[in-house]
Amino acid sequence: MKGWLATVSALVLLAVVGGCGGNDSSGSSGDATSSSSGGASGKLLVFADTSLTGAFDKIGAQFEKANPGVKVTFNYDGSSTLATSIVHGAPADVFASAAPENMKTVTDENLTSGTPETFTSNKAEIMVETGNPKTIKSVNDLAEPDLKVVVCAPDVPCGALAQDIFKKAEVAVKPASEETSVGGVVTKMTLGEADAGMVYVTDVKANGNKTAGVPIPADQNQSTVYPIAPLKDAPNAAAAKAFIDYVTGPKGQQVLATFGFQPPA
Repeated sequence: MKGWLATVSALVLLAVVGGCGGNDSSGSSGDATSSSSGGASGKLLVFADTSLTGAFDKIGAQFEKANPGVKVTFNYDGSSTLATSIVHGAPADVFASAAPENMKTVTDENLTSGTPETFTSNKAEIMVETGNPKTIKSVNDLAEPDLKVVVCAPDVPCGALAQDIFKKAEVAVKPASEETSVGGVVTKMTLGEADAGMVYVTDVKANGNKTAGVPIPADQNQSTVYPIAPLKDAPNAAAAKAFIDYVTGPKGQQVLATFGFQPPA
């Protein structure tokens, strides 16, 4: 009888120890993706086009407040540069592009998880010096040989947009420089290194009184849509999904609108 009781006691002890060991093995990752309350947590890296800087900085702050366990980091650059980095293995959780073409660079390599979602759109505008000292009134004025005009490179969304606008207006513009992102155009204009620059409506708005804007007529203007997607090998897939849901939801859309972005076309 004593031997039988000893065997039973040993089996019970093993079951208890085994149960405790199972609980300890869960959640041992150093970069958690969900909190005990079910919300997103951990580090989140978002690759986003430069034109989204102001809006995404604000959305990121609001998202962190709504999800205290998440720390969002943004990598801003031209969409084509970001897409190339992703294709070459740069680790990221989310990609927000300023044009479908650059998102396609990523999807063609099967590097997104699911279908990219269009979350906003943007239009072009001519950025000029404060007070518009060169009296630039239209796209046609940009063809003046004495004007120093700055644009984005043709493979960058804002550059492709500019080329389409010049074609519609039937003007030949010889740029003083071609930048790798719209941020480069804004910087040159802000520093007084150019007379005019082709940027987005949102860039003119965000730059305040440092520069001014000249609207482009609807029959000449072009718009671009912005797709966003979680990346297939995202280190924090749960937070990536939560962030995209926030951007495409009412709170994210409200922030985008305050920065001059338009609803998804």
